[in-house]
Amino acid sequence: MRPKSFEDFWSGLMFTAAGAGFAIGATHYAMGSSARPGPGYFPLGLGLLLAVIGLVIIARSLARKPTDAELPPARLRPLVIIVAAIILFAITLPLLGIAGALPLLIIVVSTASEQFRWKEVLLNCVVLTVGSWAVFVKGLQLTLPVWPTFVS
Repeated sequence: MRPKSFEDFWSGLMFTAAGAGFAIGATHYAMGSSARPGPGYFPLGLGLLLAVIGLVIIARSLARKPTDAELPPARLRPLVIIVAAIILFAITLPLLGIAGALPLLIIVVSTASEQFRWKEVLLNCVVLTVGSWAVFVKGLQLTLPVWPTFVS
């Protein structure tokens, strides 16, 4: 059977693989019960739900009318920039804290877009850094470094 919509087929396959992977990974943790869920309870449920959604998308791609559209060629530059930015964030967070590492991440990731504008990027840096500080440090009380090590 040949997929009628390759975009839906490949995205469904990706969702199914990711969901199955998370569900399998969750089996290594204690499940607990509905009344007292363990650390593997929600990842297993969400992984299975994602896999089922992926299977539904695959089924719809096989049942659709054929389209002449093909997938556009893969653009590797944005992918490489985004992966590198995440690795850079992981390395710089202990040294620069949220106040330095998050704006650096946002600036580097923004360069992956063809619509890069400094004004918008700097506004995103301020809003996302303050929002992340409010949610993760103040709200959830996570012990994340806020300031660079040479400041605090």
